[in-house]
Amino acid sequence: MEYELIVHEIPPVYDCHSRILILGSLPSRKSREQGFFYGHPQNRFWPVLSAVLKEKTPVTIQDKKEMLLRNHIALWDVIASCEIKGSSDSSIRNAVPNNLQSLIQRTEVERVFTVGSTATKLYEKYCERDTGIPAIMLPSTSGANARFSTEILIKAFSAILL
Repeated sequence: MEYELIVHEIPPVYDCHSRILILGSLPSRKSREQGFFYGHPQNRFWPVLSAVLKEKTPVTIQDKKEMLLRNHIALWDVIASCEIKGSSDSSIRNAVPNNLQSLIQRTEVERVFTVGSTATKLYEKYCERDTGIPAIMLPSTSGANARFSTEILIKAFSAILL
């Protein structure tokens, strides 16, 4: 599989009342096709987050946005563009970060959570110095992350409520 240049085209979800920022690394191929975050049907992000928030799992993009904003959560990715093979985070190279500082300045974000080790490493490398907010790593919700059951993911993601 060849490297492909990906430019992140999904806008962040946030409003001026957002207090929590959840960051992935880069949308998967399925997410890019759907035009929204965590779009692969086997990704457990939406069921996990809705369980933590005690809400019905949203189905439409609009429902997902509304759930996030209702709970003062901003959602975006660390990477604005990179070269990648398929959807493999481990193959990311030549990453260019999103301007997270600009988003944070327009919100009430106090805490940053990264989903998965790649998002965490990239945030620490490219963004933490600018934002001044250390990230708290959450486990990946990818279906490929078989080490974590949905129950364990829900417990881990409950950290956003503190």
